[in-house]
Amino acid sequence: MKSRYYLTILAVLLFATAEIAVGTPLDDYIAAPDSSYRYSVVKTVEGTGFTAYILELTSQSWRSADEVDRPLWKHWLTIVKPINAAGDKALLWINGGSNRGKAPDSADKMIVGMALGAGAVVADLRMVPNQPLVFPDGDRPRSEDGIIAYSFNKALTTGDKTWPLLLPMVKSAVRAMDTIQKHLASLDSGAMDIKEFVVSGGSKRGWTTWLTAAVDKRVVAIAPAVIDVLNMDEQMRHHFSAYGFHSNAIADYGEMNIFSRLDTPEGQTLIEYVDPYEYRGRYASIPKFLINSSGDQFFLPDSAQFYFHDLPGEKHIRYVPNTDHGLGGSDAIESLLVFFQSVVRGAPRPKFSWSVKDDDSIEVATTTKPSEVKLWQATNAKARDFRLEIIGPVWKSSTLKQQGGGKYLAKVPKPAKGWTAFFAELTFDSGGPIPYKFTTQIHVVPKTLPFAK
Repeated sequence: MKSRYYLTILAVLLFATAEIAVGTPLDDYIAAPDSSYRYSVVKTVEGTGFTAYILELTSQSWRSADEVDRPLWKHWLTIVKPINAAGDKALLWINGGSNRGKAPDSADKMIVGMALGAGAVVADLRMVPNQPLVFPDGDRPRSEDGIIAYSFNKALTTGDKTWPLLLPMVKSAVRAMDTIQKHLASLDSGAMDIKEFVVSGGSKRGWTTWLTAAVDKRVVAIAPAVIDVLNMDEQMRHHFSAYGFHSNAIADYGEMNIFSRLDTPEGQTLIEYVDPYEYRGRYASIPKFLINSSGDQFFLPDSAQFYFHDLPGEKHIRYVPNTDHGLGGSDAIESLLVFFQSVVRGAPRPKFSWSVKDDDSIEVATTTKPSEVKLWQATNAKARDFRLEIIGPVWKSSTLKQQGGGKYLAKVPKPAKGWTAFFAELTFDSGGPIPYKFTTQIHVVPKTLPFAK
């Protein structure tokens, strides 16, 4: 009996150790209690078909007053609740902005449109990250990538794994979900029990979207935008091999010598808890819709080759042609809306797959019948560089015909000079006025990298 008892205790201890072992510094930071958390309702705005609640949220304390001028993180959180809102799902839009601004007078038109279009709650979380921030050993107020690069440098030089700015950015999103649930449940009239979230955001907020899904099981679908950099180490090698330099858009990281240290033990440790690629096993059960730009000034257009097929579970991607990092002037928001609608309604998304062949063609195999399939292509005769700011809106489309059996073939000739990038775009009926638009990855011919070592 004693031996069986000791074996049971040993098994429990081993199981507990295994549970602890899978945690990362991100998990630990999110789980750590923080008495700073609080929120208050600043105003309630009645609109046509909706009510907007504007809240001031204090999400956490990050670092001490000796390390940063703004350790207490505050945000404006606007919750838009349509009159006809039903169900238990909401969309959290992770947004940027400066802490120098005043409370919003009303809800953003895009947020209202998303809420009314889906008939569901949509919330706009601003000031992620809090910014600008001033550090005592810094030479200027920092914002956006400037703060992230500074925080990465601190993590690399001190070994303190709570430094990376992505940690408090993710905690902001987690606390926003807490607040949305609490506030809507407390309403005297029309209370709602929100249980699940679709999370989305662009750029650094897209990065935050990935990591929030990795640590919070309330997230049932994600739509990260313009954060085409999963598998960071491989991506940055590819970036330099194509350009021979690092794009000015990511100069903050170069200034802090972040890229040159990714191959070090300290750099690999950092990657293990801030690169969404390292958490890919955690995304198996959630639908993922990646919205990217063909002319992003931060990332190369063929970045998906380093991560997309390694993502488990349901996944779709869309490269929006003739756009840059801001996706301005495009229908990207409509694509986000129709994806959100499908999650709210429990509707299945279209099914298709693709593979890049040895002859540099992209073969697409469809299970769901598309209403239209296009080949998009662009050529730069001078450099392997497809940034919108360099080549302009030169992407052109043509119709692809079915080869039989639901298959399509996207192929372009190798240019006489330079490089050609191309991808296939598939349009599907969504059952509503806005169709689904998904794409393959972008492929570049020839495969040569002009600055490969």
